[in-house]
Amino acid sequence: MAFAEMALPSGRIIFVPVESHWISGCPLLGAEAEELLVRFFRRILQSPGAVPPAFLISGMERGSTLLLRLYQKLGRFCRFLEQPLSLQRCASLEGGMDGYLSRRSANFRSKMKKARRKALEQGVVFERHTPLSPEEADRLYSRMLAVEEQSWKGRDHCGMTETPSREFYHAMIRRLSLYGGARVMFATHEGRDIGFIFGGMAGPYYRGQQFSYAADWKAFSIGDLLQMEQILQLCDEGAVRYDMGMSDHPSMAYKSHWAEQEQVLQAVVLLP
Repeated sequence: MAFAEMALPSGRIIFVPVESHWISGCPLLGAEAEELLVRFFRRILQSPGAVPPAFLISGMERGSTLLLRLYQKLGRFCRFLEQPLSLQRCASLEGGMDGYLSRRSANFRSKMKKARRKALEQGVVFERHTPLSPEEADRLYSRMLAVEEQSWKGRDHCGMTETPSREFYHAMIRRLSLYGGARVMFATHEGRDIGFIFGGMAGPYYRGQQFSYAADWKAFSIGDLLQMEQILQLCDEGAVRYDMGMSDHPSMAYKSHWAEQEQVLQAVVLLP
């Protein structure tokens, strides 16, 4: 199990997933996690005079048997309060790059082909990086922040150069580097970084995290090209899925062009 402890406005303690902003990850990770939760839950209920904490369980796909099993084991001890569903977008990488492109529209394929040719004619180059130490991750992260500062997000002070995003993604890339899980790609032009894309591997699955590009290169579709180059790298490595995360916000509508599959994730609060 992997939980963090928080306090509700009422003062009551709630155990939440370690990353509880998007609540897309499941805090029950191992084969014995359910039994550990049940034992932990019962032990707390037996503590005299204590106000039992609540638990937030998230990251369960619709139709998952996990929720049913939890209800069977804990339903008589607590209420199950359903939380809003979370919609996620992902793309199959079955069949490699050819397979991925076959599931995109002809207009999409034509648009990306033209954008790539236009960028290459300007001398844009793409660099692949897999940091293998925190020190290497630090160097790459500094380059990423420098690009972000040139982007519209950096100029509007709403990107990963701001707290807490700056610290969160720095910690993430350092931890991913410990097992070679980070994937970073830069778009460069005449030695200048003009864009980056960053994500991480969990087995054969890739989860995208952030991408950005210099505002003065907007006309060259650098962000789209970085997505395509990242997918090409993943196909070369034999990855099976490209996760793009949350898609139930109007600003995330672009993800439907890149990821044909939609996942619905459930979350519940267990309240004794």
